[in-house]
Amino acid sequence: MAATVQQISLSSPFADQKPGTSGLRKSSKQFETPHYLESFIESSLRVLPGVAGGTLVVGGDGRYGNRRAIGVIARMAAAHGVARLITTTGGILSTPAASHLIRQNGAIGGVILSASHNPGGPEGDFGVKINGANGGPTPESITDAIFAVTQTLDGYRILEGTPELALDQPGSQQLGAMTVEVVDGVEAYVALMQKLFDFDAIGDLLRGDFPIAFDAMHAVTGPYATRILEGLLGAPAGTVRNGTPLEDFGGGHPDPNLTYAHELAELLLGSDAYRFGAACDGDGDRNMILGQRCFVNPSDSLAVLTANATLAPGYADGLAGVARSMPTSAAADVVAKDLGLPCYETPTGWKFFGNLLDAGRITLCGEESFGTGSNHIREKDGLWAVLFWLNILARRREPVAQIMAEHWNRFGRHYYSRHDYEAIASEAAHGLYKRVKEMQPALVGQAFAGRTIATADDFAYTDPVDGSLTSGQGLRLLLDDGSRVVLRLSGTGTQGATLRVYLESYVPPSGNLAQDPQAALGDLINAIDALAEIKARTGMDRPTVIT
Repeated sequence: MAATVQQISLSSPFADQKPGTSGLRKSSKQFETPHYLESFIESSLRVLPGVAGGTLVVGGDGRYGNRRAIGVIARMAAAHGVARLITTTGGILSTPAASHLIRQNGAIGGVILSASHNPGGPEGDFGVKINGANGGPTPESITDAIFAVTQTLDGYRILEGTPELALDQPGSQQLGAMTVEVVDGVEAYVALMQKLFDFDAIGDLLRGDFPIAFDAMHAVTGPYATRILEGLLGAPAGTVRNGTPLEDFGGGHPDPNLTYAHELAELLLGSDAYRFGAACDGDGDRNMILGQRCFVNPSDSLAVLTANATLAPGYADGLAGVARSMPTSAAADVVAKDLGLPCYETPTGWKFFGNLLDAGRITLCGEESFGTGSNHIREKDGLWAVLFWLNILARRREPVAQIMAEHWNRFGRHYYSRHDYEAIASEAAHGLYKRVKEMQPALVGQAFAGRTIATADDFAYTDPVDGSLTSGQGLRLLLDDGSRVVLRLSGTGTQGATLRVYLESYVPPSGNLAQDPQAALGDLINAIDALAEIKARTGMDRPTVIT
């Protein structure tokens, strides 16, 4: 049968729901319902600028549904006049590598198939994210326009009568008038990393008495880490654990934190067998860094990278500035002030960093949710952060714990923790949040954990590049000694709501820098529980995840 463009009529499956600001993330079963994926892709292709005659990058983290989705998207792209579609062998493409491919090929954007750190498989989750021509998440003007189309969609266009895409080997094929290029998804990313970091110095470190462990969590970074760490840098075979991407991530939860990457954490924190450890998440944009009996808080990681950036060749000329998301601790702020660098506090979401990066105002940026990045792409990049740390270790030749101790002795320590209460009944979560927000005006001046509440607000941000206002970003209690507590509701889960509680207390270099973080934050933990009635309203005695 000859390939023909078909117009499929339907009623929009999104008429009563709104896709998230970073794309669409739902259960795998939801994505398998008829026309669901197609409707979102149709809405996106109608809105994304330059579709007709343009180049589109498509790939994902290999979770269940990845290959089917690539086939659907390719046939729809062809029906909409896309001239060239770039995908990867096996359809495996990390989010940072996708950002690089978009930028490298002058693409109009990309479709990234992932539910990030959520579980995969038939009973797990699936997701679709649309990235723009700069390689980063599309701005709200695009996501809002996509949402508007989903509300009135009455059909979609797709190319029918075509053979299944051949994804197992690099090569070129045709879908109607559209050329499909299957490329090695790892090669271009590796070449970029070699420009940024001193592979010779890192290789000397890893081939010496410096055993490391990297946990790919059966997710997308396995092939990248194996090629780089074991192939190019000479780390022993087996250094990369769980390195084969699996549709269900081996039954695990591909979120690199002390709870879900506990096997790696036990290797580093409970023994002296390894000097360095790291893990990345489902789509490769998050990272966890560990040293020998030392966990590096993501907020501290951004601060250490900022303080040591010039040790890496790609940043040897210095930084333009640094940015962090509002929930992230102010550790990077202290470093930036010492180095005379601009420092920006943004809402959560990489698109805010993207504006600053595109304008040349910053070089490094990071979020407390294990995401760090730079101006090399427009996404956070897990394996990049791992290589950055290895470059620092190769140059300083000091243990991770010593680097952290010296950092705190110079800049002071921001005791910091995030408590996640997951899968709370939405009504209970929103009721708790609304109550605290309504209390905020009366809280200023009141005692809290032996301190005084100086400011209580809902964080808002005016973008210094485009002047746009983003409000409602998190309830903040700013205390008179620089400590703070922040409450946010997260929409990244597919069941119920997640309440995130951020706790921070700063101790200057002259103070006690050797406390256990949870003990150091104990008074803040007890005070916010009493104020917000967290245990009583969620029915949970302790957080699901503590980082």
